[in-house]
Amino acid sequence: MDQLKGFKLEPKQLRMYGIIGSVVGIYLTVGLNAMTGTKVFSFIGCIAALFAVLWGANSIRRICSYGLGTGVPAMGMLCTGMACVAAVFGLNIAGRFGFEIAGPIITLVYAMVFGYVVGTLCNKVMKFNIPIMEEGLMDGSGACTMAVLAWSVSLSGSLSYNEIIATVYNTGFLAVIFILGGMALFHPFNANLGPDEKQDRTLIDGMMVGGLAMFGLGICSIVTIGFAPAMLTIVVGFALWYYFFVWYFRLAKRDAAAVVGTGLLPPSAL
Repeated sequence: MDQLKGFKLEPKQLRMYGIIGSVVGIYLTVGLNAMTGTKVFSFIGCIAALFAVLWGANSIRRICSYGLGTGVPAMGMLCTGMACVAAVFGLNIAGRFGFEIAGPIITLVYAMVFGYVVGTLCNKVMKFNIPIMEEGLMDGSGACTMAVLAWSVSLSGSLSYNEIIATVYNTGFLAVIFILGGMALFHPFNANLGPDEKQDRTLIDGMMVGGLAMFGLGICSIVTIGFAPAMLTIVVGFALWYYFFVWYFRLAKRDAAAVVGTGLLPPSAL
């Protein structure tokens, strides 16, 4: 792909890519780990999360384009908060009924319904009056939930509710997922909003943060899945971060009015 030519993706396309990519990636992670009796394929979970990040970053972009410039981080945190609840709820329900393998599907459906209800409350009760609030929060909640679930699977190497609680929630690594997940969702539009904001630059920014999240969670996973599988996550995460960082830098130069050298920054005032 010509990195400077750019791209434009419709919300329905991104929703399809986000759902298929994250769900297939989660099942691949769990299936390959089970077949090989190792945790070495846990890094695929973080790659699955990138599809969800692409979907979610665009949903925040769409909602906040209606003038919520100061509310971008709040919207990202709202979606991440819903995701942390939806992820464990879906897995718990699936486990209780003996359908653990259906956990991602149940989680996704619950998260999207949850987001739609919250979006309806925002518009009808809180009077936001944003035409796409319901659809946007449905997408945001679903995308962030799949990202949280994919990152959790990467940390645990499993879809088991008990294992994810033990390796993600009880260890406190959920806090890392919460911050990195929220950043991957809201930072792209927050960093690029304005009259020259373009979808390709915003979404590539999200992928860059997603790669950074993979790197950070790889470090965390040394504790949960072992050194060798964690190093694979770290190396792939760094490679993805660097690739998308270079792409984003090129897009920023493409869209800038001018690129000039400013010299060293002045010393800070005491």
